[in-house]
Amino acid sequence: MPNESAAKSYGGRMGQGGSPRETEGRALLESARRMAEVQKTPDDVKAMKETARLNWRLWTIFQAEVTQADCPLPPEVRKNMLDLCNFVDKHTVRLLANPEPEGFDVLININRQIAAGLLAEIPAPGGPAAAGPGPSGPQGTPPPSGGISV
Repeated sequence: MPNESAAKSYGGRMGQGGSPRETEGRALLESARRMAEVQKTPDDVKAMKETARLNWRLWTIFQAEVTQADCPLPPEVRKNMLDLCNFVDKHTVRLLANPEPEGFDVLININRQIAAGLLAEIPAPGGPAAAGPGPSGPQGTPPPSGGISV
């Protein structure tokens, strides 16, 4: 299962603190793992709702950070992040109203994609480009430190 391999690859670093960027990436992967796991028990509506709410709380934290006046992200990144938070909000409300295992697919995909960008190694300015595109700006440009890194 792809989610398990991603979790294993970062598992050795799970309890080691790290940058806000790493913490956010690990949190997104863990939430994606939990959503993928709950999809295996479609009759457990309570577990599906609890898992959806947990992911929603994570995205609410991101949204709160992005709306802070001292958020260091560029305005365009902040707007894009708020748009994504809005999508997650609306999709989660629909999922809570009609809990179906396949409803988690889009949330799992979003979490994994954002986590992949956050956890990708970003070279120092002037260094070689990162292996793949991340969700936040041009290659080789690390996000501002502190707060939300998405």
